[in-house]
Amino acid sequence: MRRADHPPSRRRFLDVTGAVVAAGLTAGCTADAARPDRPAPAPEATPAPVPATGRHQAGITLPQPAQPNLLAVVADLDDAAAPGPLLADLGRAVETLTAGTDPRLLGLPPGDLTVTVGVGPRLVREAGASLPGAADLPRFSRERIAPRARGGDLLIQICAGDALLLPVVAAALLDQAGDRVRERWRQSARRGANVAVGEGLTAPRNPLGFIDGIVGPHTAAEQRRDLWLSGPPAVAGGTIAVLRRMELDLPRFAALSVAEQEAVIGRRRASGVPLSGGSAASGPELGAKTPDGRYLVPADAHARRAHATLVGVGLMLRRSYSTDEPAPGLLFISFQNDLRTFTATLAHMETSDALLSFTTTTAGATFLILPGFDRRRPLGATLFGRS
Repeated sequence: MRRADHPPSRRRFLDVTGAVVAAGLTAGCTADAARPDRPAPAPEATPAPVPATGRHQAGITLPQPAQPNLLAVVADLDDAAAPGPLLADLGRAVETLTAGTDPRLLGLPPGDLTVTVGVGPRLVREAGASLPGAADLPRFSRERIAPRARGGDLLIQICAGDALLLPVVAAALLDQAGDRVRERWRQSARRGANVAVGEGLTAPRNPLGFIDGIVGPHTAAEQRRDLWLSGPPAVAGGTIAVLRRMELDLPRFAALSVAEQEAVIGRRRASGVPLSGGSAASGPELGAKTPDGRYLVPADAHARRAHATLVGVGLMLRRSYSTDEPAPGLLFISFQNDLRTFTATLAHMETSDALLSFTTTTAGATFLILPGFDRRRPLGATLFGRS
C-alpha cells in the first residue's frame, strides 16, 4: 500500500500499534485501579457480532443504532490493478476480521466491527457508464477542498464500538491491498450518545448540540424506496454514499442565543422537537405560522431548506460524526439510491440555508456502496466479475 505522504513501514506500524496497546495497559494501572480496597469495575459487555455477509453490506442499516466510532479511508487504485481481484481479496479479509480469526487483529475481540466498501465513479464508469454511481459529485459553494481530498476510487468505512479496532483493521485491509492502492485521505470520527426521539427511534447530538439524523428511511418500505438500489442486477442491493467533511465555526454559533440557534436549525435544541410543534420524530409542519403570519419554522431554517418534500426528492439515511482533526467539525455521510437526492438537497440549501454560513467543506466524495457478498458471490463480483 502506498500512502499519500510518507509510506509507513511494517516496523513503524508495529511500533505505533504497540505504543497504543502499551498506553492502554498503562492507563489501566493507575493508583486507584491498584488499590485492594476498591472493588474491581465490572467488565464491559462485548457487543454482539454483526454478520459481514448478506444481501447488503453491514455498516449501513446494521447495527442499529450505528456504532459510535468510525474511520473512513479513501484511496485510489493503481492503474495496473484490476478491481475485481482486489475487492474479492478485501471481502475475504473483512470476513476473517469481523469473525475474529485474522491474526492481524493482534488478539483484539472484533465485537460489533463492520467494514463497508464502496467504489468511486471512475471505476463504476469502467463497468458501465450508465450505472448508478457513475456520476461525480459536483462542486458546491463554501468548499475549500484540496485536490487529494476530492473524489477517490475506493472507500473503506470501518465502524466499531471499540475505537482501538479502527487503525488496526485499517492497517490489515491496506496490507491486504498492498501496492494496488494508494491512500488519499482518512478521517476518524465519533458519534455522541443516542437520545430517544420517539417511535422507537434514537439519534445522537452533533457538535452544535442538536439531535441529528432524526429524519430518514427508517422502515423497510422506506428503505426499499429511497435507500437500496433495485437494479440493474450488477448493483442491486447496493446504495450510493456521499461523504463531506466540514469545519464548523463553533465559537460564532455558540455566541448566538439558544433561540437564535434553534431558528438556524428549525428544532428545539434540548428535545429535537420541530419549532412547529409535535414530537422529535414527527416532521416539521412547514406551513404552520404565527398569528402575525411568520413561519414557525423560519424560511431559512435548515429543517425547512433540507426537507425532502420541499426539495422534491426521496429520503436519505444521514449520519453525522464529530471530528477533532484537522479541525473541529463533522464528517457527514448520507446513503441514498439516487445521487440527486443529495445534490438537489444541497443545491436547495445553498440558496438560503442559515446553517451553511457556519460550515466550510474540506473533503468530499461519492461512492457506489457495493452489494452484499458471501462465499459464493465475492465482494464486487456482480460489478467486476469473479476473481
